[in-house]
Amino acid sequence: ITTTGGSTLTSDPNSGLIAYPAGCVIVLLHPETNKQTHIINTSRKTFSAVAFSHDGKHLVTGESGHLPCVRVWEVDGAQVAEVQSHKYGVSCVSFSTNSCYIVSVGFQHDMTVSVWDWRVRAAGNSPEAGSANHSSRSVGLRYQADVFSPCVQVNSTVPLIGRSGLLGDHKNSVFSGVACGRGLMASNTYCITSSGLLCLLNSSRQLEAWVHLKTASASCLSITESLVFCGCADGVIRVFNPSNLQYISTVQRPHHLGVNLMPITPDRYKYCKHAGEIL
Repeated sequence: ITTTGGSTLTSDPNSGLIAYPAGCVIVLLHPETNKQTHIINTSRKTFSAVAFSHDGKHLVTGESGHLPCVRVWEVDGAQVAEVQSHKYGVSCVSFSTNSCYIVSVGFQHDMTVSVWDWRVRAAGNSPEAGSANHSSRSVGLRYQADVFSPCVQVNSTVPLIGRSGLLGDHKNSVFSGVACGRGLMASNTYCITSSGLLCLLNSSRQLEAWVHLKTASASCLSITESLVFCGCADGVIRVFNPSNLQYISTVQRPHHLGVNLMPITPDRYKYCKHAGEIL
């Protein structure tokens, strides 16, 4: 599977079901059975982002093109909610940790980050802000910011409050991925630059640590309570400790498509099935 970025590939954390866009279709791939099901966008607009809810019961999608929509789907393909708040396209979407809110980020010239209560919209009511504080992280060209939704309960649009990270010497970097810490590291923010730097920002938004990934470029990252995974050039995945960014290991790349290694022969040689060459 080849995608344009981390926002176009997602998986259900419970079942392992994989989802990715193909034009105006979302492909749902069952990795164990290799079977596919599909969600079709009736508006025929190209999907540009997709994400699973934390319980795996819903998908949120973003579109590209004029006046794109953010839509919420059940896994069986039924649409349950939609909202139109962007002008040119949606670059990424995400559920909140409690799956009650959805954050969508527009394309570069859209200059809009939206947060909405999709369950209220699914019930046919006006969108409203939550009654508790919530925050999200966004990154891009020469900036990293924490975006906060205010603690209000109104039936109208309210502005989001953003505070930039204190990036020091890396303030002019192009950031290509961001993730919030988990567990004991929940107050930390992790982000990577397109040039191959992994940065750790503490709860005060200060750059606490950074490490070079030793790669030509980096495009995405994923966080667990004990590991930080960084997607790098040439299919390389680096793994680090989330507490201090200490290097742990590099995930080995799979063999090239079509290569099938035969069992070890008595003389301890391996043969490449399609070429018959000794490896």
